[in-house]
This record gives sequence, C-alpha cells and structure tokens, in this order.
Amino acid sequence: MYVRRTQTRSTATGETYFTHRLVRSERHGQKVRAVTVLNLGRHFPVPREHWPALCARIEELRHGQEALLAVDGPPSIEAAAQRYAALLLARWGERRAAPAGGAEATETALGTDVQAVDIDFLELTRPRAVGVEQVALWAMRAVGLIELLIGLGLSGPLRSVILGVIIGRMAHPGSERATRRWLERQSGLGELLEVDFEAMAENALYRASDALIKHRSTLEDALFGRVSSLFGLETTVTLYDLTNTYFEGEAARNPKARRGHSKEKRTDCPLVTLGLVLDGSGFVRRSECFDGNVAEGTTLAGMLQSLGAPPGALIVMDSGLASEENLAWLKAEGYRYLVVSRERERQFDPHAAVAIETAAGEPVHLQLGRDEAGTEVRLYCYSPARAEKETAMNQRCSERFEAGLQKIVEGLAKPRGEKRMEKLSERLGRLKAQCRGAGQHYAIELVPDATGQKATALHFEKRPIPGSRLTHPGVYCLRSNETTWDAERLWRTYTLLTDLEAVFRSLKSELGLRPVFHHQENRVDGHLFITVLAYQFVQIIRRHLKEQGIAGRWDTLREILGSQCRVTATFRRADGRILHVRKATRPEPEALAIYQALNLNPAPGGIVKMIV
Repeated sequence: MYVRRTQTRSTATGETYFTHRLVRSERHGQKVRAVTVLNLGRHFPVPREHWPALCARIEELRHGQEALLAVDGPPSIEAAAQRYAALLLARWGERRAAPAGGAEATETALGTDVQAVDIDFLELTRPRAVGVEQVALWAMRAVGLIELLIGLGLSGPLRSVILGVIIGRMAHPGSERATRRWLERQSGLGELLEVDFEAMAENALYRASDALIKHRSTLEDALFGRVSSLFGLETTVTLYDLTNTYFEGEAARNPKARRGHSKEKRTDCPLVTLGLVLDGSGFVRRSECFDGNVAEGTTLAGMLQSLGAPPGALIVMDSGLASEENLAWLKAEGYRYLVVSRERERQFDPHAAVAIETAAGEPVHLQLGRDEAGTEVRLYCYSPARAEKETAMNQRCSERFEAGLQKIVEGLAKPRGEKRMEKLSERLGRLKAQCRGAGQHYAIELVPDATGQKATALHFEKRPIPGSRLTHPGVYCLRSNETTWDAERLWRTYTLLTDLEAVFRSLKSELGLRPVFHHQENRVDGHLFITVLAYQFVQIIRRHLKEQGIAGRWDTLREILGSQCRVTATFRRADGRILHVRKATRPEPEALAIYQALNLNPAPGGIVKMIV
C-alpha cells in the first residue's frame, strides 16, 4: 500500500492541481494493477517523507498489530493512520443496518455469524458518541431541514457542515473551534451522515454560519411553519422579549458591541442583545440581533412588522417593552396586548379577588378591574409565595440600611469620626444606592452645628410609602386591551412569559449562547442564530417526548443519550485473519426509552464488518 500523487485538471475552471490516493497493488492473472482504496483529497496534510511510515502503520492497524517500531514522524502520523484505517473499514467493510428492536431483533433479522476468535486479542478502538446525534437528526428530518437546505441551493458539503454546527451546539456547546474538535475527535455524526468531518477545511464552520445568516428569514419562516403543522399549533399568542450576552474581549470591530445593563452582571464586558418572538408553545418565530445598549421599547414595531404578525394577535410582553408609545402603536395596528404594567403604585383588595392554583399547586389571588372607558382591564395579582420572598428581601434591605445609618450615628459620637456634612451626605447617597430602594421609606435628618459645616446628630424614622413593595409585597399588575377574557384566562396566558425566560436560560446555560468569542458582526449574528436553531430542534425533541410521557431538561436528556457510542472491536480469528466489527454499544434503559418514544433504531449506524 502506498500514496500516489496525481496531477489532474478541474473541468469547471480548467485549474491544474494535484490529488492524492491511497493505492494498493493487486494481481489479476498475469498483470499487476494499482487499485485506489481511498481518495485522500487535494489537501493531503501528511508530508511526503512520512508517506511510507503512514502506509506501514495503516497496514498494522488493519491487521490488528501493535506498532513494531516507533512511528517515524510526528504524533499526527498516528492520528492520521487511525483515521484512514477507520475510513477503509467504513468503505470496504460489509455494512448491514441493524433493525429496530434491540440486540435480539438484530440477531433474528441478520442471522447468526459464529466465528472462533482469540479473546485475549480483543481491542476496542475509536469510540464516537452517536446518541444525541441520532436524536438531533430525527428532529431535523421531522421538519425537513435537509430538503429545505437543498431548496436554498446549498451544496452537499456545506449542508453537512451546517448540520454539524447545529448538532454540535446541541450536544457539545462551545465556539466554532471547539465544535470542529468535537466533530473530529468525539462525535460519530460523520458516520451517520457518511461524511468525513476530519477532512473539512479550516473555515468550513464559518462558511456554514455565513450561509445560515444569509437565509435567516427564510429558514425561520419555513421551520416555524413546519413545526406548526407537525404539532398542530395555533399561533394566536405572540411572546416577545430581549436578553443580552457578553463578549470576551473588547470587540472593537463590532458596531453592535456596546456597554449596557448586563443581565449576567458582567459590567466589565461589552454586550450584544438578542430579541426573540415566540408562539405560546415556546417555538421561535423570529430572532434578531441588536446593539448591546438598545432600549427595549424601540424594537417592538420593527420585529412585529418583519414577522408579519396578523392584526388581532395577542402580544405578551414584560414591563420593559410596555411603554405608552408601544401600547399606542399596538392599538393603532389592531393588535391585542397583555403586558406587565409599569405603574408604580401597588393596590389589591382581597375581598374582590378570586383564588386559583398554579401548576405547582400554589394559590394566586386575582382582582380584575376595568377603566372608565371600558377599553382596558387591570389584573391585580397577589401571590403568597412571591410575598414571602419579597418580605424577606425587604427585611434584609431595611436591616442593611438601618445598620448603615447606625454606623454614621456612632461615628458622630467618636472624637475622630466623620462629621463633615458634605461627606456624610455622600455616604447617605451611597447607602441608599446599595440598599435597593430601602432609603425611600425612611425620614432622615442630619442636624448641623452653628457653622453648618459639621453634623452634630442624625435622626431617622421608618415611614413606609403606601402602595410600594414594602406595604404590598407579592402584588403585581397586568394590563390588557383584551376585555372579554376572565381573570384566570388572562393570568394563565401571562404565565407563558415565564416560559420565555426559561427559553433564555436554556439558550445561555444548555446551548452555549454565552459568552461570545467572535468580534466580527456577521459572525456574532451567526453564533446567536445557530444557538436559536439548536433550541428549535431541542424544543421539537422535548415536546414530542413530553407527549410520550418523558419530561426533562435538555441537559438531562443529553446526558442520558451521551452514553452511547460506536466502537470498533478487533479480533484475531482462529485462521489468523483479523476481524473488524464496528457497531454501537447497547443503549442504557433510559436512552432506549427515548429511542422507542421517537421510533428510532437503538443501534445507530448499523453494523460494519471486515476481514483482513
């Protein structure tokens, strides 16, 4: 076996270049012919002086031999030999697809293949994970993603890389570089797609990201339409919210990288903002990237107009988006809305309220009121669980504030304590800022001396402001122009907004949205969009499993599925020949239950056998 370098010409461009093939000599009658066993491609990475060592090591691996001598070359020669030996098995081995039903069904369907082997010679090599990969491909095929990419005119290699980068975000969240390593060294996705990801170009994942961004609107519209058909969704409720994530580095070349209010408390980093429009079932209808310091209220009209949301749809938002300008625009455009009211004064009449239970069995009390014109309703809600939490927060802030005031009083009694009026006023300002609004409930007086420059005493008294969190803990208000619904229906529709917060948590913690390592604007947009697409397919999987009685967070399901690998078992037969068998391990019971719920083969990739 040897490597042959051949000059060839591109029929499309007329360009002349060299290609490489792994060749072996075979005798046919009186003639010896060179037979190509593997195409090594145009960009064969092994230097010419190491070709003999590479071929010798491939032969040793095929015949199940340890290296007789140290490989003459860098460590990359051993990795390349392992890779090409695996490709030879995949190409020349006898392939049989294992039927659904487990090991017993496989033996029945394929018959019995009994061979005498030397057990002491057994080796298990090249483990590659296939559990998450198979389930992710199921979700993509369920909505026809591959056909959609074909319809967009994307080439076969580019389609494969797009699948790889999305599934990589689902199975092993990380940067594009980390995804590339995962595809090459840990994942068996290439086997399931019959693609060699180890041969892909350095910038292949970036080209995939650019292609996805180019077709973002088409992809989002088509995928949501197919998801709606798959699950019979009624798109009568639209959820809209924003979140942000932070950059590693200054990202000076990205105009969207701006400093603002970080929801992860990363005030040391520039931010980028992601806006999502979802339906009531938690599937994404539209996504968009904004500047890191964007004002939430300025994004609503553009997102709904680009979405083409039909008039009459119910828009659910939190208070950050519920400006008077936005509500006026929604009314003018014929939309209904249900928002968290921005009014600061809290009120609640327990005698006029009705009690319901949350999904967790906790009580919530609802008081419905209407404005004088009858065009809007206010839903005042009281949650005992929320009240307990806010009461504890109020107590901590008040105790911290009073302790700070007492420290100032003690300082005034000390000979060298701070007494300057200007400095004490600054300390009071900092104390109010640190205690989250507790200072507004206190009447504070600094008593100056005759000169007015120094303080002689500090007096304070707690005076809770009516209608505040201190006097009405656990109370919040919803506002809507949907006047025909009762209190319970309004509240349960509003709780869908908490599902949107769960979406953001999933994007950030389970699917690698944060942090952002890219600095170019298009690559940052691509990173966020890939994460959104990964979430779509995760949601398809979780929703279908939930219908089959299997519930759980994605990181839990991912952990269950991640235990299954494809491995190559190598035996020495009684006649001295070497038997290679590549197949998937038996899935654990929890993984098998997932496969059965999705009607998937528990042995991804089938069985490949080769005798050398």
